[in-house]
Amino acid sequence: MKYEVVMGLEVHVELSTNSKLFCSCPAHFGAEANENVCPACAGMPGMPAVTNKRAVELGIAAGLVTGSEIARTMTFDKKNYFYPDLPTGYQITQWYAPVCRNGRVEIETGKGKKHITLKQIHIEEDAGKLVHDNRAGASLVDFNRTSVPLIEIVSNPDFRSAGEVTAYLAKLRSLLSFAGVSDCKMQEGSMRCDVNISVRERGSDKLGTRTEIKNMNSLKAIAAAIEYESGRQIDALETGCEVLVQETRRWDDDRGETFSMREKEDATDYRYFPDPELMPVVIDDEWIESVRAGLPEMAHEKYQRLTGELGLSEYDSNIITGSKNLSDIFDETMKYFPKPKEAANWIITELLSVAKGDNKGEDDIKIDCRQFAKLMELVDNKTINRGVGKKLLLPVWKEGIDPAAYVKENKLGMVSDTDQIGEIIRQVLEEEADSVSDYKNGNQKVYGFLVGRVMKKLAGKADPQVVNKLLAEMLAQNE
Repeated sequence: MKYEVVMGLEVHVELSTNSKLFCSCPAHFGAEANENVCPACAGMPGMPAVTNKRAVELGIAAGLVTGSEIARTMTFDKKNYFYPDLPTGYQITQWYAPVCRNGRVEIETGKGKKHITLKQIHIEEDAGKLVHDNRAGASLVDFNRTSVPLIEIVSNPDFRSAGEVTAYLAKLRSLLSFAGVSDCKMQEGSMRCDVNISVRERGSDKLGTRTEIKNMNSLKAIAAAIEYESGRQIDALETGCEVLVQETRRWDDDRGETFSMREKEDATDYRYFPDPELMPVVIDDEWIESVRAGLPEMAHEKYQRLTGELGLSEYDSNIITGSKNLSDIFDETMKYFPKPKEAANWIITELLSVAKGDNKGEDDIKIDCRQFAKLMELVDNKTINRGVGKKLLLPVWKEGIDPAAYVKENKLGMVSDTDQIGEIIRQVLEEEADSVSDYKNGNQKVYGFLVGRVMKKLAGKADPQVVNKLLAEMLAQNE
């Protein structure tokens, strides 16, 4: 308790544009190495840069959802440094006149609500990617990511714990993904975080020696890195085992520790100067309001609609609004099956289970919502029972089958004929006489076993309500 941790974050978020920031190359993730590269983004001399208007609009949208001040005139600048994945030898960014300043994001932790203040949001181009091949003893360069548009969200040093950091990143992810600014897929690198961290004696207003942990893209790893680095700095202050220096450090997830990369640069090291080839961009009130009008329903607004208008529980609403992709699946499914509680139940209990079995996260789920809704309708109108429906969900997920046609072709319709079911129950009671005796002697668990035997004989297609009703009646008659 003698020390407190002080942190500020720089969060890099790739924007959801079709093309790059200053050329027409595709900006999508997953292409073959160096497939989306042209002379402009490869840094060839004499290639003019043209600003992507949509990237500016997404920067404005980010400012609106974070309560930031939107600049009326923004400019681009050159940040000079040399690295193999930066073909021009400089990065086009915003130093003197960023698109947004002075924002505020509310977070909630176990200690209550807190506001994190933002210094600025600026638009810049991404760098390429180095791929290290240890077997060949070489590093390869993929320029696909070069000049992909991103925003950098720079906070003030308002964080005091790893819990506050992860709550803030989760809130940013929700705000930006629902606004359509970015998909915020940390596993694909479209949302990355640099953590600036120092420690000081509690009560002091003087900041300690700051280190920066670079390019973190996992909430779990970020929390672990903060715990390690704060502990390392406290040990250094307490024992004098090392001298703390301002530096950039990298997190080693396997070893569970940070290690030094290089001394931390200052702004003067980058020799910022205005980009003479890019004109200033004027942002007027009309443009800002058009972006505001185009913002979709945000997570907190959807939560209120789900719990209020649609009557979902807080638990279900939290899960559905916890992911933009899951929220979109819910909305699309509701177009064809407008029963919110049943739709939410299928998504949360069944769809997420199938996705987990296929090693897919919430953001990676893709399903034909029309066929998914048809499956729910088949169960709801008792064409099939829920057990059959759960089995059919996998081919709907994997292959996008038409469940109604599949049920008809494979004769999976629910058996509700009481005479047919009654005959099967009589057979089971005769075959399982010992279990029937146990039930009559007070072993209630046997009842579930008997239901299972009946369902198995009917190939799982019987109406469970009819089975339970008839079985209970026939067991009572035998008493």
